[in-house]
Amino acid sequence: MIHNIPDVYTKKILIVDDEKEILNLLETVLKKEGFQHIYTYTTGAEGIRMCKRVQPDLIILDIMLPDLDGYSVCQQIRQFTFVPIFFLSAKNEDLDKILGLSIGGDDYITKPFSPKEV
Repeated sequence: MIHNIPDVYTKKILIVDDEKEILNLLETVLKKEGFQHIYTYTTGAEGIRMCKRVQPDLIILDIMLPDLDGYSVCQQIRQFTFVPIFFLSAKNEDLDKILGLSIGGDDYITKPFSPKEV
């Protein structure tokens, strides 16, 4: 007999943000919701590399990273996958949001944010 495993237990989430506090907060919130496969990285290059390796079901991506900006990371990821990408950024101007969504982002959440938004 095969038991149905809830989706939340098998989904993989990749988070790329250079703020350790944000990474820890998101990881804690998502684990409380039942997600078990959460991968956190602090640079765009690591995020791209691990996206290829892990093949996540969702990416939460900051824009202001130490090496590459999140827009470039999104564009590079879009070359090999169409996994949903949620931008999470302190950049809150309308043009920032429009740019993020126009280059392939699926949602745009501004910092500070409520964990319930994620």
